[in-house]
Amino acid sequence: MSPTSFFSRPLARALAAGACVTIALAGCGKSGGDTDKADFSAEPSGTLKTLGYNPDDEVGKSRSDYAAQQLSDVDVQMDTSSFDPQKFVALSASGNVPDVVQMDRSAIATYAQKDLIMPLDACFDAQSVDPAKHWYPAIVQEVTVDDDVYAAPQFFQPSMIIMNKRLMEQAGVTEDMLDTSDPEAFVSTVEKMAKLDGGKPIQLGFDPDVPGSMVQWFHVFGGAESDESGAPTLDSPENVKAMEWLKRLMDAQGGYAEVTSFKQTWDVFGDENQYVTDATGGGIWGQWYLNVLAGTKDDVDIVTIPMRDSQGQPFAMSGGSALAIPTNAKNPTAACAWIVDATSDEAWAAAGDARAKTVETDGGFNTGLFTGVPAADQAVREAHVTETGDADFDQSITAMYDVLDHPVSRGASPVGATIDEAVANAAGAAMNGDKTPQQALTDAQATAQAEYDKIAK
Repeated sequence: MSPTSFFSRPLARALAAGACVTIALAGCGKSGGDTDKADFSAEPSGTLKTLGYNPDDEVGKSRSDYAAQQLSDVDVQMDTSSFDPQKFVALSASGNVPDVVQMDRSAIATYAQKDLIMPLDACFDAQSVDPAKHWYPAIVQEVTVDDDVYAAPQFFQPSMIIMNKRLMEQAGVTEDMLDTSDPEAFVSTVEKMAKLDGGKPIQLGFDPDVPGSMVQWFHVFGGAESDESGAPTLDSPENVKAMEWLKRLMDAQGGYAEVTSFKQTWDVFGDENQYVTDATGGGIWGQWYLNVLAGTKDDVDIVTIPMRDSQGQPFAMSGGSALAIPTNAKNPTAACAWIVDATSDEAWAAAGDARAKTVETDGGFNTGLFTGVPAADQAVREAHVTETGDADFDQSITAMYDVLDHPVSRGASPVGATIDEAVANAAGAAMNGDKTPQQALTDAQATAQAEYDKIAK
């Protein structure tokens, strides 16, 4: 699966939420699988069944092809449908689970807590893979529960601020005025770029992506959605400050409801996107959005700026998917080998080559491949990412790569889906003025904590 085919945050949240509901209804406890009997060092053979991995583009196909080539005695059978929590839990209950499953990283801790997926430390040891060295440590944390690593992460596309230089120049705004570590000045800067007509926005100064990027904003203010144990921390003073600030930012641009309504008119993925039409001064986007904007390169003027925390340090935060092995998998030996091969430097190199051929055919820019594997990221960059001839995109691509030196983890919580849903509900209530930010997050914390107390025992 390519970076551009990731679940959106709302969809990932909905799928994970469905997982929690289904697990609760199924009354899942320990699955009873004996992972100690898995011989990960044996020669892989037999049939390997996967669920959720869809090689629907050159990046996904080249990686799965590479893994299959390394396992000549294994018959790989793929269920390429998207991960379905209800289907997975039903298969787990029946004992007819796939051998490899791909899911959003935010769901890993939930399934690990219910013993529906197995820890992979023995697998990685047998394959001579050190997770902390192979992947960015920040994303390994997202698939780690009680010091055990439960999945192989895929992709790490940092979210950054992509600004519209035309509107910045018109408003007299410079890059240094868009420093999130100075939130008060940031609001004033956004107000310079925002335009209202009858109280309704006709040009946003900045789209903070609420509720989708709430976790990033929590981090800006020194907060987080959960602690190191996975317990929710939604009503922390830092998180409350973040939500209060976002409320002011939205109100300065016409209010949350009006901003949301205005955004629905944007042609986000088309030739008349919001940067082409000057509908916004900028916003938060993942690295993949550079590929969209590259299609309208002659009509946009952009600059990319990292988000910074309260100490002024840039940081990269990103969601993504992961590959796991169900506890009762029938062929864990082949599953382990396939997962390691599909996320190896060699597989990513093949993906980089395939992506380069596609870019060459399409005549676009090669913005790189952000794999979640530092060595692979660098290798693909050196092999395929060259100057584009467009100074704005060269700057943006470089900025995206530079921020990879500062990765930050979202953490792992067995109630991650409940936390995300509670945060989204709190953001809506606070932004619309139905509750104060403090009350909204207090209620969100109560909801998430109640779920945590039930299952995190």
